[in-house]
Amino acid sequence: MMDLPSGWAITRLSEICEINPRIDKTTMEPDTVVSFVAMPAVEAESGRIDVSETRTFFQVKQGYTPFKKGDVLFAKITPCMENGKMAIVPEMVSEHGFGSTEFHVLRPGKGIEAKLIYHAVSNQGFRYHAEHNMTGAVGQKRVSASVLEEHELGLPPTNEQHRILEKIEAMFDEIDKGVESLQTARTTLGLYRQSLLKSAFEGHLTADWRAKHADKLEAPETLLARIQHERDTRYKAALDAWQTALAEWRADVENGKRPQKPKRPATFPDQLQNLRIELPDLPHGWTWAHLGLCSSGPEYGTAAKSADTGTMPVIRMGNLQRGRIDWDNLAFTSDPEEIEQYSLKSGDVLFNRTNSPELVGKTSIYKGERPALFAGYLVRVNQIEEIASGPYLTYFLNSPIAGEHGRTVKTDGVNQSNINASKLQEYPLPYCSPAEQTEIVRILDARLEAADALENEIGAALTRASALRQSILKKAFAGQLVPQDPGDEPAAVLLARIKAERDSAPKSARKRRAPA
Repeated sequence: MMDLPSGWAITRLSEICEINPRIDKTTMEPDTVVSFVAMPAVEAESGRIDVSETRTFFQVKQGYTPFKKGDVLFAKITPCMENGKMAIVPEMVSEHGFGSTEFHVLRPGKGIEAKLIYHAVSNQGFRYHAEHNMTGAVGQKRVSASVLEEHELGLPPTNEQHRILEKIEAMFDEIDKGVESLQTARTTLGLYRQSLLKSAFEGHLTADWRAKHADKLEAPETLLARIQHERDTRYKAALDAWQTALAEWRADVENGKRPQKPKRPATFPDQLQNLRIELPDLPHGWTWAHLGLCSSGPEYGTAAKSADTGTMPVIRMGNLQRGRIDWDNLAFTSDPEEIEQYSLKSGDVLFNRTNSPELVGKTSIYKGERPALFAGYLVRVNQIEEIASGPYLTYFLNSPIAGEHGRTVKTDGVNQSNINASKLQEYPLPYCSPAEQTEIVRILDARLEAADALENEIGAALTRASALRQSILKKAFAGQLVPQDPGDEPAAVLLARIKAERDSAPKSARKRRAPA
C-alpha cells in the first residue's frame, strides 16, 4: 500500500485516462489532411515527436490508431516500449491525427496533466513492469491495454500536479545541460582519437624521438630493401622447412597429408597504384608502400554457419570493437576441421571486409585471451611482425587515413560494401623502422588508454544522470518532491468529478476497451 501525503489518492490509470479512445469517423471527409505518426517519428527516451508527416483521412481511416492533441502515445511493441518511445501529442494540422497500430493512446481526464501521465508510463520502473507483463511471440511481444488500465499510482491534487511538473522540468533542465556537456565531451573524445591516429601516421607523434635517433634513420630505399630482404628470408626458410617435411613424408611412405608448398610472396609495383586520396607527406625515415609488403598473404575465415553453443567461439564482424575483441554475443563451432584451419594465434590482426560503408575496414588485434576462430567476413592479415607489428598495423587500419582510402576502393554490392583481400594488400601503409613503430604504439597506448578512462567516466556520469531522473520521478509520485498545500482540492474530489463526468456522458461517447 502506498504511503501518500494528505490530499493524494491512490488510483488506476483507467480511472483518470481513457485508454485507446474511439472517435466518430463519420464526421470526417475523405480528403481531410491529417497528421500521421509512424513509430520512427517518436524519439526514444526524450519524448520528442514529429507530427509533420501528413496523409488524407481516406488513407488512414482503416487500420491506424487515432489520437488528438494532449494525448499520450505509448509504444506497446518490443523493443520500442523498452527503449522509451512515448510522447505527448502536440498541435497538429487537424483535430485528429493517426499513427502506428503499435501505439496505445492515453487521454487524460479533465484536471489531469498530460505530462504527469507521460512521466507515469515512461519512467523506467513502469517500463520494467510492462516488459515483464508482455504477451505474444518472441520479437512480437506487446504490452496489453489491461497492463496500462490496471496500473496503480498516487494522484496529487491538480494544483500540486502543476507544482510537481514545474519542479520536474526545472530539475530535468539542469540534468539536460549536464548531459549535453557530457555528450559533447564524448564527441570531442572521438575526434581526439581520430586526430591522434592521424598525427601518429603522419609522423608527428614521434618527431622528438626521431630527433634523438637521427643517426639510425634509414632512407626510403634502404628501408624498402630491408623489408624485401626480410620477405625473401622468410620465404626461403619456409621453403627449406617444406622441403624437409616433404622428404620426411615421402620417407614415411607418404603417410598422412602431403605438406603444402609455401606460396611465393606477392609482388607489388614500385609505386602505389589507383590512389583516390592524397596521402600526407612523411618525415625522413618513412615511406608509403603497399600493405601487402608486410603480409605473408591474407586469408579469409570460415564461411560455415556457426551455432549458439559449441566448444570454440567464432569471432565475427560485430566482435571487432575499437581495435580490440569484444567477447559478447559470440557464435560457436565444434567442427574439428574448422578449428584446425581457422584457429587464431596471439597477435593476429583481423580486418572486417564487408557490411555497411561505416564498418568496412574496422580492425582489431587478437591477443590470445581465449582460443577462438574467425568468420568468413573477416580477413586475417598475417602480418610479418619484423616489418609491421600487429598493434602498429591495427592502429593504422583504424585511422582516418586508412578509412578514407577504404571508402574510395570498396566494391559495392547490392546491400553491402566490400574490400577483398587483394584490395587490402594494395592499401597504402606508412612504413618506418620497427623501433619507431614501437615508440608510436607506446604513445598511442598511453594516450588512448587515458581517453578510454575518461570516456568510462563520462559513461558513468551519464548513467548517474539517468538514475537521478528516475529518483526525481520516484519522489514526485511519492509526494516528496514539493510541499503540499492544505488549501488544494483533494485528489479524491477530482476523481469523483471525473467519474461523474464519465457516467453522465452519452453511452456512444464512452470509452470501450480496445484490444491489446
